[in-house]
Amino acid sequence: MQKYFEKLYRENSTEFYKVVCKDLQNSQKAFIITANPETFMMGQENKNFGKVLESKNTIIIPDGIGIVKAANSLGIPLTERITGVDLVSYLLNQANQMKKSIFLYGAKNEVLTTFINKIKLEYPDINISGYYDGYSSKDDDVMEDMLKLKPDIILVALGIPRQELLINKYYDKAQKGIFIGVGGSFDVLSGTKKRAPKFFVKCNLEWLYRIVKEPSRIKRFYRSNVRFIKIIHKLKKSGVTFEK
Repeated sequence: MQKYFEKLYRENSTEFYKVVCKDLQNSQKAFIITANPETFMMGQENKNFGKVLESKNTIIIPDGIGIVKAANSLGIPLTERITGVDLVSYLLNQANQMKKSIFLYGAKNEVLTTFINKIKLEYPDINISGYYDGYSSKDDDVMEDMLKLKPDIILVALGIPRQELLINKYYDKAQKGIFIGVGGSFDVLSGTKKRAPKFFVKCNLEWLYRIVKEPSRIKRFYRSNVRFIKIIHKLKKSGVTFEK
């Protein structure tokens, strides 16, 4: 897990947005992974996913407050979260101004359709080059179509680690594109599912809001976060150090 922390993007969201905006403008490639404690724990359990996290192709940004606090406790100076939802919202604005194209894969058909209609309404200068829901399509067929269309932004909403493993499989074949695995973000961005109220977002308590709204998440949250805390404690105890 130490290698995952070493790869974390350490600047604030403003600086990261500048980097992504430049890549988008210049048709450069980027593979962004939004990380919370569960992401790092899954990297420990799934060797292939762990390799993706460590890959030179990937940029890991701290989506979860647990990652920020753990990094700070290990001497890595992170100042804030960079959430996937906020990143995608920013990219949609930039893509609209630059008249770029987007490719969408994942979520239920009704969620995806609602999201597409929202993009058409609020970001009319974005070219939606292709889209597939996550239930009636084959991963390889979808990604082969994506390669032919050469979109500027590729959002894959299939959940971790499936979305990252799929992106990794086709990333080197793509000529350009900002690739992001966005999990359940289509639900929030489409308005199908409400994001946590501003108070929860501001206080970094979105995780608590989600548990209150979906109690079934408790077991999953407990399993990944408690184990994560234990690993962080061991890293601290071992005296591991990171470059400032």
